Amino acid sequence: MSAASNYLENELLDHVLGENTKNFTPPSNLYLGLWTADNGLEGGTLTGEVANANGYARQNINVDSSSGAFDNAASASTSNTQTITFPAASGGNWGTITHIAIMDAAAHGTGNVLFHGAVTTSKTIEDGDTFQVSAGNLTITLD
Repeated sequence: MSAASNYLENELLDHVLGENTKNFTPPSNLYLGLWTADNGLEGGTLTGEVANANGYARQNINVDSSSGAFDNAASASTSNTQTITFPAASGGNWGTITHIAIMDAAAHGTGNVLFHGAVTTSKTIEDGDTFQVSAGNLTITLD
C-alpha cells in the first residue's frame, strides 16, 4: 500500500507548511476497510467497499495503543505491528477483496480514505471465511 489519498496529501502539505493546521485533527483511531474494486479510492470515493452486511465491519488497527499500530518509519516506510483479523463472513459472501484502505472512521460509508492500495493476491470471502493481514504485511511507503 503506497498511495496516499488526495485528501491526506493536502492535509500533510498544510500541516508541514503550517497552513490550515487548525482544520486537521489527527484521528485517534484508524480503521482498515476492504474493497471489491478500486472505484476512485484516490479521490476518497467509498464506492466498492464490502457491503455493510453479513458480519462485515471495518477493523480498528489501533488495538494495542502501548506499541502502536505501525512500527517507527524508516526509509519512508512503515509496517503494521499486529495481525488484523476481520470477523468471519456470516449469512452471505463479501465478494472478492481486491483493495484495502486505511480510514479515519469506523462506520461503513463514512470518513476519509487516508491510504489505499491493491492487495497482493485477491481473496474471495464466502460465508464463514475470514480476511486477515498478518503483522508486517501491511506496508505504507511514501515516495
